[in-house]
Amino acid sequence: MTDKTTYDVKVHRLDEKGFGQAVYWQENEQGNPRKLKFTIPETLPEEEVKISIDRPGKRRMRGKVEKIINPHPERTEPLCPHFTRCGGCVWQHWQYEGQLKQKTEHVRQALISNGFDPSLVLDAIGMENPWHYRNKMEFTFAPDGSMGLHEQGNFRKIISLETCLIASKGMTEAALAVARWAKENKLPGYDKQNHEGLLRHLMVRESFATGEIMLALFATEPPTGKWKDAVQQLTEQIERDFPNVKSLLWMENTLWADRTQAEEVHVLSGRDFIYDELSGYRYRLWFDTFFQTNPQQAEVLVEEALKMGEPKKSEKMIDLFCGVGTFSLPFAARTKALAGVEIVETSIASAKRNAKENGIDNTYFLASDARRGIDVVLEEFGRPDLLMLDPPRSGAGGKVMRRIGRAQPSRIVYVSCNPVTFASDIKELVPFGYELKKVQPVDLFPHTVHVECVSQIVLK
Repeated sequence: MTDKTTYDVKVHRLDEKGFGQAVYWQENEQGNPRKLKFTIPETLPEEEVKISIDRPGKRRMRGKVEKIINPHPERTEPLCPHFTRCGGCVWQHWQYEGQLKQKTEHVRQALISNGFDPSLVLDAIGMENPWHYRNKMEFTFAPDGSMGLHEQGNFRKIISLETCLIASKGMTEAALAVARWAKENKLPGYDKQNHEGLLRHLMVRESFATGEIMLALFATEPPTGKWKDAVQQLTEQIERDFPNVKSLLWMENTLWADRTQAEEVHVLSGRDFIYDELSGYRYRLWFDTFFQTNPQQAEVLVEEALKMGEPKKSEKMIDLFCGVGTFSLPFAARTKALAGVEIVETSIASAKRNAKENGIDNTYFLASDARRGIDVVLEEFGRPDLLMLDPPRSGAGGKVMRRIGRAQPSRIVYVSCNPVTFASDIKELVPFGYELKKVQPVDLFPHTVHVECVSQIVLK
């Protein structure tokens, strides 16, 4: 290989992270062709680009765009000043309609790979305004005390936050206020390598329906001792400047894992939860409650699930991976009885409370993993007419899907945030006599590669 580190290449596809992939053939010292593979962020399919390579020599290399020779017709100027560095939104350079087409195609390709008809996939439902849609964000503190988001491809480096165009404006303003407070008080951020420092993360949640905001600071020490005055200053400032913050929390976390978890929770102001609403139902959200991060599109997701499920007042239903009851409550209001299964015990406690507070009295919630839980529910509950599942990105898995197949519900609604595992899962239902009728992608994450989908599966 020569010392030349720039190449003119053509992007032939996007990978699972949304980055362009290109191939370049080059002769080696013996005159034989050698295939070089490049991963190129901030590119689009069929674009011709000039790239530079920092570390030549490998067969798989990450390229940096030096010049767009032949741009994609849907290329647009990114709005966020952090776009080229932040790992959050990888598609801000792509017009939104193009993003939606790509997401629809991604779902279709997942079905093709598993032997299903891609024409069953409808066009993805997007947002009228695909900005400021997130109701939850997690920011990280760097060792110097600055706060922001991880750099693209580098979880050890933090980009100081100036703005975030996918978070709500209220959340961003509150987060920036906390960042300024940390800097003004010279509070040390957490060093992941040496496991030293105070501030680790800031979680911000906001209910678009009620306007309530939660601020949760994750730190390695309690909010007392030498930090007492700074913490008091923050509390007074937030209460004065952000009256919508109904929950200000200090979370002790001394564990090495880089996650927003807490060994002890200190309520600095307000309560330890906020109220939110979705599809006409009211929910309590704690710091660790899983809830859809795009409430506007989450309501679309619920509406589509209800259309495909066609629940009836004479029917019994099972909701696997039910969480805090996001889908359970709307379905329970339309069925004779509903049983929800969820492995996280705190979510089951929340689901029971949410059902009670919303006047839903025909539900039964069980804290269990899906495979064992479905057996318990079937024994006590009997065969369901309708079954719904909304598993994590890893999917439900073959054992759970085969158990569903043997239970023989007449209709199944599968909500998925990962088309690949979704297609693999529903393939397991085919030998049990099930037919996939349609799939509706819904975009809950504009400017990212992620897409949710709702599907209707019936027993033939």
